[in-house]
Amino acid sequence: MLKINELIVDLYECQSNLDDEEFLCSTLESAANKVGARIVRKITQKYSPSGVSVILILAETHISVHTWPEYGYAALDIFVCGEGKDPEIAWKVVKEAVNPASFKISRIVRAIGNERRV
Repeated sequence: MLKINELIVDLYECQSNLDDEEFLCSTLESAANKVGARIVRKITQKYSPSGVSVILILAETHISVHTWPEYGYAALDIFVCGEGKDPEIAWKVVKEAVNPASFKISRIVRAIGNERRV
């Protein structure tokens, strides 16, 4: 059975520069590497007047962040699968780098291979 874990995190009052595309891309790359994921493709988008989206397509799914610097807010999605791939490890890397005053986490666990079909 394949187990897929996903963390969806709302980050509030972030202390880092949420408008820095390079910083955010580097942070997500570090998170992916720390969790043992292989980056297949990087997509970044800088918005005007502010905001950034970074999406890393992984061999094991994806990690993404979308920011609203004017509100100090970022929306993070860490979606990984595979033996030993724990999204909590990637979350710690992002949390330390972005330094939110508060956050809200939703956890989703999916399993494939032993499902019942109706």
